[in-house]
Amino acid sequence: MRVDQRGIIKTVAAQGELGRRIRDMGLVPGTEVTVIGRAPLKDPVALRLKGFTLTLRNSEADFITVELPEDDLV
Repeated sequence: MRVDQRGIIKTVAAQGELGRRIRDMGLVPGTEVTVIGRAPLKDPVALRLKGFTLTLRNSEADFITVELPEDDLV
């Protein structure tokens, strides 16, 4: 996803401790997220969801499937 792009979480494929940790952070299916920034080397990524900002490593974000709104697919 690009900076300022928003989407809806569809699935979280991580299992075990990592899956629990991701879901505990509020990253659950149906949640709207917006990418608000990236570090200079593109890792980690800063997300805005449920009124707070969360940073996530790309290796963790790889387990999350997000659906983009049709008007934001460009």
